[in-house]
Amino acid sequence: MSRKEIFRWEAAGAAFIIIAGSALHFVFEWSGGFRPVAWLAAVNESTWEHFKLGFWPAFFFAFLEFYAWRGRRPANFWAGKAVCLWAMPVLIGGIFYGYKAILGRHFLWADILLFILAAAAGQYLSFRILTARPLRTRWRRLAAAGLVVLFLAFALLTYFPPRVFLFMDPRSGGYGVF
Repeated sequence: MSRKEIFRWEAAGAAFIIIAGSALHFVFEWSGGFRPVAWLAAVNESTWEHFKLGFWPAFFFAFLEFYAWRGRRPANFWAGKAVCLWAMPVLIGGIFYGYKAILGRHFLWADILLFILAAAAGQYLSFRILTARPLRTRWRRLAAAGLVVLFLAFALLTYFPPRVFLFMDPRSGGYGVF
C-alpha cells in the first residue's frame, strides 16, 4: 500500500472514531441501562468510561482495515494499532488531568476538543508506524500482547472496576455499572 493510501485510511479512521465515540457516550442511556451493552458504551461520567469512547471505535476500525488490507497489510500493522489504542487514553488522561489541575476545573468544550485531538493523534501515530521499516518480531509480539491487555481491560473493568479515581463517577461517586 502507498503512504498516501494508508494516510487516507487513517484519516477516515480518525473521523470514524470521533463520530462513533461520540455516539457511544449515549448508547447505554438510550438502551435504558441494558447491562450487556456496558462493555461497549459509557455507563457513567468517569474518566475510564470516556477512554472507552475512543478504544472501541478504533478497535473495530482496525479490524475493518485488517480485512480490507489483506494481502497488502504492512508488517507493523498490529504495532501501529497498539500504539494508537494506547496513545488515546494516555493523551486524554494526561491532558485532562493536567489542564484540570492548572485551571481547577474542566470544560466540556475542552474535553470534546481533547477527544478529537486524541483520536487524530492516535491515528497519526498509527500511520507513522504502519509506514515505518518493519519492526523486530519481539516488538510486534509485545504490541499484540498490549492489545490483548487493553481489550480485556476495556471489556471487563466496567463490570469489575477498581476503586480508584479513574473509575469513579464524579456525579454519583459510584464505580462502573452500579
